[in-house]
Amino acid sequence: MVELIQDYGFLGLFMGAFLAATVVPFSSDILMVGMLLGGMNPLLAFISATLGNWLGGLTSYYVGHLGKWDWIERWFRVKEESLVRQKHWIDKYGSIIAFFSWVPFAGDLLAVALGFYRVNFSKTAIYMLLGKAVRFAFWVLLYQLFGESVLDLKFL
Repeated sequence: MVELIQDYGFLGLFMGAFLAATVVPFSSDILMVGMLLGGMNPLLAFISATLGNWLGGLTSYYVGHLGKWDWIERWFRVKEESLVRQKHWIDKYGSIIAFFSWVPFAGDLLAVALGFYRVNFSKTAIYMLLGKAVRFAFWVLLYQLFGESVLDLKFL
C-alpha cells in the first residue's frame, strides 16, 4: 500500500491520510513513516498528512452531523449504543475531545459522535487540527532526531 501511495507523492499521502480518517481501516502513521523513509520532504509530508487526516476527520464529523444511522452504521460500523455511551464524555468535555480524534479506532468514533451531538464545529475543527498536527509532528521529529534507523520498522 505504501508503495502505491509513494507513486503519487504528496497527493497520495494526502489521499491515504484522508481515507484512514474515514472509512478505510489502515494507519496513516504507517503511511507517514513510509513516505519519510522513501525520502519525502518532512515538512511537506507533515502538511499533506495533517491536512488529509484533518479533512477526513471533518468528513466523519459531517456524517455524524447528518445523523443518518444507516450511513453511520454502514460506513463507520458505529452502533447507536456506542454513541449514546459517548454522550457523557461529550457533555463533560465538549469540543476538546476532538484533539484525540487521531487515536486509532476510537478517533473515528469520537469524530462521528461530535458531529452527531452537534458540538460546536469551529472549536471541534481547531482541536481536531491541533491533535492531528501533533501526531504527525511526532513522526517528523523522530525522523529528524534519529534518522531512518528509528523509523525502520520491520512491518513496513
